[in-house]
Amino acid sequence: MRLYRVLTESGPRPAVSRDGELLALDGCPVGAPEFEAAALEIASGARDAPRLGGLDAARLAAPWAPRQIVAIGLNYHDHIRETGMDPPERPLVFAKFPSSVIGPGDEIVADEGLTQAVDWEVELGVVVGRTMRAVSEDDALDHVLGFTIGNDVSARDVQFSDGQWVRAKSFDTFCPLGPAIVTPDEIGDPQALALHTRVNGEVMQESSTAEMIFGVAELLAFCSRSFTLERGDVVLTGTPWGCGGFMDPPRALHPGDVVETEVDRVGLLRNPVVAGV
Repeated sequence: MRLYRVLTESGPRPAVSRDGELLALDGCPVGAPEFEAAALEIASGARDAPRLGGLDAARLAAPWAPRQIVAIGLNYHDHIRETGMDPPERPLVFAKFPSSVIGPGDEIVADEGLTQAVDWEVELGVVVGRTMRAVSEDDALDHVLGFTIGNDVSARDVQFSDGQWVRAKSFDTFCPLGPAIVTPDEIGDPQALALHTRVNGEVMQESSTAEMIFGVAELLAFCSRSFTLERGDVVLTGTPWGCGGFMDPPRALHPGDVVETEVDRVGLLRNPVVAGV
């Protein structure tokens, strides 16, 4: 099942896809316990719902408006090799502000007054489905609503000069999410998904979630031991090799570029880059 948010004249509306068409989930709040059951009934054809048009023509928002975004750094063996850093002994956790979230087709703003080194990071995003507090690794995946694509856009010069990562990764527009939340039954093993990034059609990142140092279940369990994860929270699980800031010479995103991030069985997220005002 694939869950979306569709931009309409009355604002974003949650929707589910069926045979290439988007059907509204009206009358069933996203946070309600019955939300998934209603979505499944509509997706399967057991229940009718208002039509919002074809998926190909729809204007999509980020599929979720998260309460918090938990991000993980240095979590791919191949990314560790390209950075020359030592692998972490435990997950390296930081945050991205929810105000950084944008959706499919929205513009990433490269503000040259703030940064000269805007970088891309394709990531598997995990959307929490129910409250997690001190959950075991064995039970962690049972708490997942679904998976999405995240682009952990980063201002490398700010990241390294600040000595911590939150500001450089939380500029407005620096967290594209989408295009959908895909439920676990369509994903299978989250540690066997291909990831790609293309800039203007050129492949920059190409790897697999099999390269993760700490897998999805381990990350969720680790985080839940330290702080509560609520329904709708998004966990970004790290990025593989191929980041522009670690190339020789370094590369960055500039106004006019188009960046595409893709995760197998989840979809493709495309965002143009524009200059700051």
